[in-house]
Amino acid sequence: MRLKGKVAIITGGAAGIGKATAKVFVEQGATVCICDVNEKVGLETAEELSCTFSKVDVADRQAAQEWVDEIVGNFERVDVLINNAGILRDGLFVKVKDGELVKQMTEDSFDSVVSVNLKGVFNCTQAVAPYMIRKGSGSIVNASSVVGLDGNFGQTNYVATKAGVVGMTKVWARELGRYNIRVNAVAPGMVLTEMLLTMPKDALKAFEQRTPLKRLGTPEEVANLYLFLASDEASYISGEVIRIDGGMVIGT
Repeated sequence: MRLKGKVAIITGGAAGIGKATAKVFVEQGATVCICDVNEKVGLETAEELSCTFSKVDVADRQAAQEWVDEIVGNFERVDVLINNAGILRDGLFVKVKDGELVKQMTEDSFDSVVSVNLKGVFNCTQAVAPYMIRKGSGSIVNASSVVGLDGNFGQTNYVATKAGVVGMTKVWARELGRYNIRVNAVAPGMVLTEMLLTMPKDALKAFEQRTPLKRLGTPEEVANLYLFLASDEASYISGEVIRIDGGMVIGT
């Protein structure tokens, strides 16, 4: 029961890595509150795991604040924040044929990914931080990605957000450490989530071959890393970005 007595909130908790994290946190004794934009799946997950669910768009500052305020009103504290919510809108930065521009990443694709993946992390963390400061402790774990460290073809918007999350993690570890609040980031590689399973099978096979462990990761493996960083076992770890990618380096 590594999280017994703790209140943990997880964004993007309806499915994939978020759901796996909610499951292991409940099993380890935490009171778990998840949010997601997918209300139907979120309610199903909450019922299955015996946790609470709220429909929240983390890009909406007011909605994020109201969610956190409600949780503190109900449970009097927040001990753990897992900033897991994220979206993809992949596309080439520019595509040129015979010297002519034929396509480029749209402004909307860039803005929507930044709003959720970067601003959403900012919104939720800023909503939670004052409560953790008053309590004198807390653990915040942000979802980055190996592509935020290495870059990746066709993901200008996504890479920018995940690199930005690394930067914010470093800043917050410095600013919040005096209040006994730890801030870390996790950088998963290719993990078998619903999102990844929409890719062609030959592409998934190629990722497996490029990974030294010769397989893709599972949501449970990432959830276990979230668990470690959230728990007191990681009490002297802050400001770190931990890769969980089977040894894979994007682009090799």
